[in-house]
Amino acid sequence: MIKLLVSLVIGACCGWLITQLMKLDSSNMFFNCFLGIVGSLVGGLAAGLIGFSAHGLLASAILSVLGGCLFVWGYRRFTGKDL
Repeated sequence: MIKLLVSLVIGACCGWLITQLMKLDSSNMFFNCFLGIVGSLVGGLAAGLIGFSAHGLLASAILSVLGGCLFVWGYRRFTGKDL
């Protein structure tokens, strides 16, 4: 249970950082958590495709932020809309 709570807090922090980097509205905490979780999934998938894996808290957080930025960029690119 504690591990899940820590993961959600880290996801929220990563989501907030993504909203700052990609110039999105950062007032919605649930949206920040969503971006952090999606960023983690996208970052893990992209890193796995190039043969990279993150070990440790800092590496996972960096991978989540990069994956989230990649997700937002792809969403903007293919839909022409902002989140």
